Amino acid sequence: MPLDETLEGFNRLKQQGKIRHWGVSNFDVDDMEELESITNGSVPASNQVLYNLVRRGIEYALLPWCRARGIPVIAYSPLEQGQLAKDRTVKAIARRLDVTIAQVALAWVLRHEGVVAIPKASQVEHVRENRGALEIELATEDVDELDDAFPPPKHKTPLEMI
Repeated sequence: MPLDETLEGFNRLKQQGKIRHWGVSNFDVDDMEELESITNGSVPASNQVLYNLVRRGIEYALLPWCRARGIPVIAYSPLEQGQLAKDRTVKAIARRLDVTIAQVALAWVLRHEGVVAIPKASQVEHVRENRGALEIELATEDVDELDDAFPPPKHKTPLEMI
């Protein structure tokens, strides 16, 4: 489906009062620029992308691009499908802060301006644990340790998806 036709559909739905906002998923900078060129200033409510400690590619270009335009980024798979639970650095920081590994990973994602996370929560206890990440403030040393273990991108990389 061509993007301009999709946007026409979104605009129709907005005019009919069936939706208030619309967003996109897995749009990289070039996709966002194409979108911007055909929306005449109308911007999506959000861009949902894969983002976590392991997959940081959006930090180089996409995240600053969205931030400059006030477009929130929704990080899906912020816990890397549970794989971060095996990492020694994340475990050590969690022990030091007396929190869970998931809370450290979520706190790291949420510390970025304009980013929200949508972690999986199949049980009420997961929701409570995830909520607890909002109370965690990672110290500079913690962030530095995480940057050493999971280096930020030094150049633009293709958008990752799962």
